Amino acid sequence: MFQPSQLDVRRFFCETHARTQAGQPLTPLQAQAAGWIAEHPEYHAELADLDAALAAVYTVEDGRTNPFLHLSMHLTILEQASIDQPRGIRQALELLAARRQSLHAAHHEVMECLGDMIWTSQRSGLPPDGLAYLEAVRRRATR
Repeated sequence: MFQPSQLDVRRFFCETHARTQAGQPLTPLQAQAAGWIAEHPEYHAELADLDAALAAVYTVEDGRTNPFLHLSMHLTILEQASIDQPRGIRQALELLAARRQSLHAAHHEVMECLGDMIWTSQRSGLPPDGLAYLEAVRRRATR
């Protein structure tokens, strides 16, 4: 299993942004990431400075969104939908996107569900509950 470090993830997104800006070819994963980077111009300055990105600390108390976590979650949701894991997430995401008339807005709602699942798992010491996550996304998609 591929388990990049925090610094690897930051380098990946900064390199992807730099390659996109320079018009250089991208790997398939970089192309997916570039699409989400384009959707978040508010992160471009942070992605443009690799040294600052590697040194940055993001805390809830600072009130700053971690752009690397946010973009990683977009890629996670994209991957989950592509392989339909947990089973049913693709349909739930598609329904949510149709209801919100925006895949981007739907991703942000799914991120909340994904974050809740991870937080609950970490807090309880139990494995992530994919079924509860899926049901949370379905509830959003049907209201």
